[in-house]
Amino acid sequence: MARRRRKRPNPSKEQWYKLDAHIHTPASTDYQQDNVGYVDILREAERKGVDIMAFTDHNTVAGYRKMQDEIDNLELLERLGRLTSAERQGLAEYRRLLDRILLLKGVEFTATFGFHIIGIFPPETEIRDLEFLLLKLNIPADKLDDGATDVGATSDVLTAYQLIDEAGGIVIGAHANSSHGVALQGIQFGGQTRIAFTQDEHLHALEVTDLEKTGRKTSTRFFDGSKPEYPRRMRCIQGSDAHRLKRQQDKSRNLGVGERMTEVLLPECSFKALRAVFTGDDFARTRPYSPQATPVDYIQAAREEGPNIVQEFHERYSQRGGYRDAIIADICAFANTNGGTLYIGIPLDAKHPVTGVGAAPTRVVNIFKQEVQERITPQLEITADIQETQNVKVVRIIVPRGIHTPYAMDENEIFIRGEAETTIAVRDEIVALTKAGMRGGSPPAPRPAKTPAPRPAAKEPHGRTPASVDPPKTGVEIAEVTTRNDTRYYTMRDLRNGSLVNNVSRRSARHLWRYAIEEAETNPVDISKVRWFEDIGIWRQREYRNRVRWDLVQKDNGDLHVYYGVTKEGIQGKWATLVGEE
Repeated sequence: MARRRRKRPNPSKEQWYKLDAHIHTPASTDYQQDNVGYVDILREAERKGVDIMAFTDHNTVAGYRKMQDEIDNLELLERLGRLTSAERQGLAEYRRLLDRILLLKGVEFTATFGFHIIGIFPPETEIRDLEFLLLKLNIPADKLDDGATDVGATSDVLTAYQLIDEAGGIVIGAHANSSHGVALQGIQFGGQTRIAFTQDEHLHALEVTDLEKTGRKTSTRFFDGSKPEYPRRMRCIQGSDAHRLKRQQDKSRNLGVGERMTEVLLPECSFKALRAVFTGDDFARTRPYSPQATPVDYIQAAREEGPNIVQEFHERYSQRGGYRDAIIADICAFANTNGGTLYIGIPLDAKHPVTGVGAAPTRVVNIFKQEVQERITPQLEITADIQETQNVKVVRIIVPRGIHTPYAMDENEIFIRGEAETTIAVRDEIVALTKAGMRGGSPPAPRPAKTPAPRPAAKEPHGRTPASVDPPKTGVEIAEVTTRNDTRYYTMRDLRNGSLVNNVSRRSARHLWRYAIEEAETNPVDISKVRWFEDIGIWRQREYRNRVRWDLVQKDNGDLHVYYGVTKEGIQGKWATLVGEE
């Protein structure tokens, strides 16, 4: 039997462990080397400094079983006193390596239409239980030992996520941004399918190939929770997908064991601790590993991204000046929207040095834990801890998406998050939050991929007629204007979710609404000055809170629609070509 690895010393002290969660063995039919033994894979993993690894052969656990059978046979000979010198050395080597490395059982399952999903399980999981799981996933019984990617009609992606999760496994979308990946890379259709495959509650992480890259167009940025159609932030990791011991020199894409790893911050080196990270919402506990590079500073990367619907920065936190109230309001707003992360002790401008929270950061953590407990209702569980960036200690607060909305500050103030702003919710928004709370915090079901958001029509002023190009997914549109007692009242459409807020006056409007109303009243669109691209165009481009925002226009059946304050998260398709975000 393969031994369970001992926990490292000082289990209460957290440390970074190197994980390669995607390793194939000769049990996969597409393995690229001959004469490779399982002990060779473990030796190579040790040489690369791997702490945790998983055997993830294609649609089989035969590789792990063969290694275990080899060890069992050696241990039987040991008990019988019949070990040769070479066999004794081999058994000792297995024991040493499996004491050094936490080896997990796993599988790379091929779902319907060829999508690859990794399931990882603790070492004590019985092989027969995993084979039973594969049978439930419709792997033919006569192909359980084949290790092939082509296994016929199997279960769909979402069923696979659910069954692996319910079996106690960690569920990972394999090479999600590449071929056979659940992010449908390179496929120009199936938007709702991509959303479902990457936002499902049973999916714990996405394995991507660009984790070490920076910039606005990386997988990590795409799945950071700021995009309207992808509100659930996804953990992105990397793995070697090794089909050989070492990288082929002439084919750099064929990596070897441990040549692309993820570091994980754990209190102990165990599957239980690993799964707790993958099912949790602390995204700073995983980072790409590079032996030469300085570890990624996620806080500085977040600063460079700037405030958005799921993150905010506060340099000060004192009660005087209202700084503490502003932080509590943000926490309330995040709970009522998509959840999010706040950083305290950090200036908004990423070019300014970090100020930190002084010599007693633990006191600041305790202050806000107490403030949230006393001032937010209903009860809200947050995570507050101390982080370090640029050698300065700051406080981070992680706010979950609430399931008992609406949440209120000081019992009567209800806030929501709109892009990079926290604002007081109005009546229609409170009604929507109440309905969501009755559903357990879940948002309304998304529209089908090709169904556009509603547009104004003569007989139905709050509806929309189909257009050749869907509207952007962020910003606002004025859906209707009425006049009562010489006062204009506006119906504002939130382009992120399509919701309508009625009876908004210029005086009562929040920032973006007021901007849209003032622009519509004092600076109406001059179509001769619009920069057109067929039937869509740019009317204005401005910068607010270090972020570019566009006022965009669209011609549709003789009507002109104006979308104010659109951010890059709401740009897709033809709009991306228009503004240069393609």
